[in-house]
Amino acid sequence: MKTAMLLLLAYFLGSIPSGVWIGKIFFKKDIRDYGSGGTGTTNTFRILGKPAGFVVFAIDLLKGTLATSLPILFHLNVNPLWFGLVAVVGHTLPIFAGFKGGKAVATSAGMLLGYSPLFFFYSLVFFLIVLYITSMVSATSMLSAIFVTASTVVLPIIWPAILPEHNWLLTLICLVLTTYIIYRHRENLQRIKNGTESRVPFGLNKKES
Repeated sequence: MKTAMLLLLAYFLGSIPSGVWIGKIFFKKDIRDYGSGGTGTTNTFRILGKPAGFVVFAIDLLKGTLATSLPILFHLNVNPLWFGLVAVVGHTLPIFAGFKGGKAVATSAGMLLGYSPLFFFYSLVFFLIVLYITSMVSATSMLSAIFVTASTVVLPIIWPAILPEHNWLLTLICLVLTTYIIYRHRENLQRIKNGTESRVPFGLNKKES
């Protein structure tokens, strides 16, 4: 019963639609009506500005981290990745926003932070390098998801200081989330192919499309 209640709590944490709520409370805007219609960090940056974007990113990240930490905080002998995954499901299918949520990137990163801070920062370095090179959040998110999944298999062999042992549940969850992230970015993939994808105003390629 305790495990079930905490899994439900993890879902509710993930379901917090930070971008929607911040937009409505502080800007009198529903960001789902603007830009890409997304509820996450990228659309918040575009519609509400940098401060709001950073706040939404931090909240969405910490949702995954806190949910993943629940079995540790409540002394449960359950793999914390299950709780992180449930939070990601909540983020993508939020009960508080009509079951229409984000693309799972920030909350998935939060799950990694809760599971292994060192592995999270290793992945973050890759994300920032690719973002600097491509100037595209969408491409960076997809490439980083693929990189993280591959790293769960390779790192215990070549760099165990970062990830000491294989956790096949971690690999499976990362594979599922990578597939989902790429699927949710299918329109971005078409824009990348057409050369019309939006870019962040820094990096090697700063040109706005």
